[in-house]
Amino acid sequence: MIAELVTIGDEILIGQTVDTNSAWMAKQLNAIGVDVGQITSIRDARPHILQTLKEAESRGDLILMTGGLGPTKDDITKHVLCEYFQTELVRDPEVLERIENFFRSRGRDVLETNRQQADLPKSCTILDNFVGTASGMWFEKNGKVFVSMPGVPYEMKHLMENQVLPRIKNKFTLPFIVHHTIMTEGVGESFLAELVKDWENSLVEEDIKIAYLPSPGMVKVRLSAYGVDEAVLKEKISRKAKELEELIPNYIFGENDESVEESIADLLKSSGKTVATAESCTGGYLAHLLTSVAGSSKYFLGSFITYSNMSKVKQLGVSAESLEAHGAVSRDVVEQMVMNAREKLSSDFALATSGVAGPDGGTDEKPVGTVWIAIANKEGVYSKKFLFEKNRERNIHRSALAAISLLRRAISGQLKIGLK
Repeated sequence: MIAELVTIGDEILIGQTVDTNSAWMAKQLNAIGVDVGQITSIRDARPHILQTLKEAESRGDLILMTGGLGPTKDDITKHVLCEYFQTELVRDPEVLERIENFFRSRGRDVLETNRQQADLPKSCTILDNFVGTASGMWFEKNGKVFVSMPGVPYEMKHLMENQVLPRIKNKFTLPFIVHHTIMTEGVGESFLAELVKDWENSLVEEDIKIAYLPSPGMVKVRLSAYGVDEAVLKEKISRKAKELEELIPNYIFGENDESVEESIADLLKSSGKTVATAESCTGGYLAHLLTSVAGSSKYFLGSFITYSNMSKVKQLGVSAESLEAHGAVSRDVVEQMVMNAREKLSSDFALATSGVAGPDGGTDEKPVGTVWIAIANKEGVYSKKFLFEKNRERNIHRSALAAISLLRRAISGQLKIGLK
């Protein structure tokens, strides 16, 4: 069962609107056993829509479209659909009544352009939209299904969840698709693949597909299997996932899209440990990640955002002599930051960051992307130098993730913090 997704609208093509609809629809379709073969974004123009429908029909069994159903003249999708399916627009009295009630209940006048949204292709099955005024449309042609929905995300989701997905499951006999994602950090995609290459080769015999999905600071390893027996698929995926966990235990922090911050929250709660932060180059982003999970007040005690040298001295008691001699981006300074932060807030652990986020400020000795990160507990302190990229946003993100990684390893016993 192959689906194609088509998003219609000039606003997508010029970057004014981000197409979140396709990602959400693909996830929902995949969950019920529908494989998405292609995603296309096109202009709200007759030749583009007609050509795309023709090409999609030649490749897919199910074509889902969003956008182009508004009340204004630039929304032409309904007219083009009539041409494609050789039908005509007719005004549906039930849809008209719903549209009129929609506006009147909000104390607004009903314009003729609004009433025209009740004009729908005669040959379609109307999908009632109870959260907006643009109805969905279900067509069938040559054994293929075409569905047109509004581009407003919450309206599209309403139609998908309440009408489109149930109809798809009722009409088609669908296979099972089972995914399992292992979340890793602290290892690059190429090095990770080299570590597990023999295990990866064994997946062929099990008919399991693997995908490496890298992002700054982490790599997702997704295992996928397709078939008619869900229990068998789940057993195979679970068994191979456990084998991988035994191969690279130090790099795995979670599974199935669990975030780094969710993982560390679970560790802190289960261990009963607390943490504080002292941040320079991350500017509070590390604290933000640690507090983004509900219940973080149980383990997060506070943060010092000491961006300037003066604040490092006044708030954290960092030695002015150390700053003068070594600079803010140095082992000596970041270790003073982390030890003093832990002492001031009486936390079990503290994390500190100091670096050159960029895009300016780098030197030959400390280029952009140079970051020192430290962790401290009652036993002492551990610090490490990182060299990231030239991109400021990614440097801040990766620095925070690297700090959380040190904390995860320390709590789990993988990182021994030596006496200082």
